[in-house]
Amino acid sequence: MIIKTIAYPRAALIGNPSDGYFGKTIAFTFSDFQTDITLYPSDHIRILPMKRDRTVFDDIEDFRDDVTRYGYYGGIRIIKASIARFLAYCRKKDLSIDGGNFTLRCHTSIPAHLGLAGSSSIITAVFRALMKYYDVPIALHELANEIWATEIQELSISGGLQDRVAQSYQGITYMDFNETLMKTRGYGEYHPLNPESLPNLYLAYDVRAAESSDIVHNNLRYRFDQGDEDVVSAMKEFAGLADRVKDMFETGNYSGLSEIINANFNLRSSICDISRRNEELVHTARSTGASAKFTGSGGAIIGTFTDAAELASLKTALSRIGAEVIVPTIAWPE
Repeated sequence: MIIKTIAYPRAALIGNPSDGYFGKTIAFTFSDFQTDITLYPSDHIRILPMKRDRTVFDDIEDFRDDVTRYGYYGGIRIIKASIARFLAYCRKKDLSIDGGNFTLRCHTSIPAHLGLAGSSSIITAVFRALMKYYDVPIALHELANEIWATEIQELSISGGLQDRVAQSYQGITYMDFNETLMKTRGYGEYHPLNPESLPNLYLAYDVRAAESSDIVHNNLRYRFDQGDEDVVSAMKEFAGLADRVKDMFETGNYSGLSEIINANFNLRSSICDISRRNEELVHTARSTGASAKFTGSGGAIIGTFTDAAELASLKTALSRIGAEVIVPTIAWPE
């Protein structure tokens, strides 16, 4: 028996970073990159190294580039944390797991530290593989919580909640992290959106603009917890933007979407420090007439464009500053 599972990156279309602050957001998964897990029975439990776990390098520049992109810990620690959390879930639910040992191999093409939820995609794909292997069903809202707990509690990776929700549900998801619901039942209201039509969306990224989500969320969390009026007010405004875009998806009328996307980034800029390279990404895209905001913590942007000519102009402008542009393909639920 060979089990193969996939998890996709997610792009936050609107509302971020309010997802960690009882806010609302809309995000979608897309299939232009992916994390895939292969798991099969074996005599011992084996975790095969990923590309980011390599220990042989071409030269010192190759080594420096690897450390810059992936840090010092690689991907095996994420896989080990995922397996440990899955076992803890089974113990908590008093579920017996019987299927023997396994070998697990992971591959990901998702660019690291670009706000595309690459780390949580690994956890999601590992959980899916273990769920199949041991025949353990987990409800989608519970799965999202376990993935989030793996990052926060096992790996000490800061971040919001939407990554795991979007990747668990797949497709386009509206998320309301209502404070009362989060504190009483532990999860919010999550609604898949299935519009008959979609606006023209692009996604652009620059690996040199990569930033850890810790840089953004650690400072914001402190200010939010201290009752900083600017931050608290901004989180409510982010949520309002998400509600407006939800209405657009339900009616199919996207008039004004580009202005809302731009407003999301402008609001973020008012409460967060934005690096020069990330500012350049956004402003270069906007100079062509497209809208632009971060997909997550930085390094990648998302926005709307009007037609093929504007898309071509967008690609040309962003390529001049070293950024790649794609038109994302929505990864709908299977």
